[in-house]
Amino acid sequence: MATKRAGEIMIPLDKYPSVPHWYTLRQAVEEIENSKLNISGRKSLPRALLVFDEHHLLLGIVRRRDILRGLEPKFLRTMSVPHRKKLFDIEIDPNLTDLSTGGIAKAMQEQSMQPVSEVMLPVTTTVNHDDHLAKVIYKMINMDMALLPVLKDKKVVGVVRSADVFQEIANILLHTG
Repeated sequence: MATKRAGEIMIPLDKYPSVPHWYTLRQAVEEIENSKLNISGRKSLPRALLVFDEHHLLLGIVRRRDILRGLEPKFLRTMSVPHRKKLFDIEIDPNLTDLSTGGIAKAMQEQSMQPVSEVMLPVTTTVNHDDHLAKVIYKMINMDMALLPVLKDKKVVGVVRSADVFQEIANILLHTG
């Protein structure tokens, strides 16, 4: 079985969710929650959104964890790391649920109004449409990326996810003699 190229396993750009850079974190959460990827009969929510400018040029990627980091209330960010750890240590404070009401929720609502451009990761690496699967894997591992934009003629035409790369590897390892 011949291994595939990036363009053969990518999700086309029009099938992958994206947002403009001025969208708020709240709008990004809504986009993720309303997006369903159906790749080869396997359904999932996206783990990241592509972020574009007004000319539809790819600026970055905003992952779920970037959104969560952006929603962290400012008053928690100013605390020292040991104090923050102690604050969320259930063994020290059995009433930890008190943190999830009132002030935290309100602070998260306020933080959710910042634009995704404040927390997105800029695009630092891409793969070409005709790059071999081995090169895609190499870039994902060495750049610690689970989603890579795919270029064709210097334009973004899709994305390759680590889940799809893993599926291709599984097909090679498990279905060849």
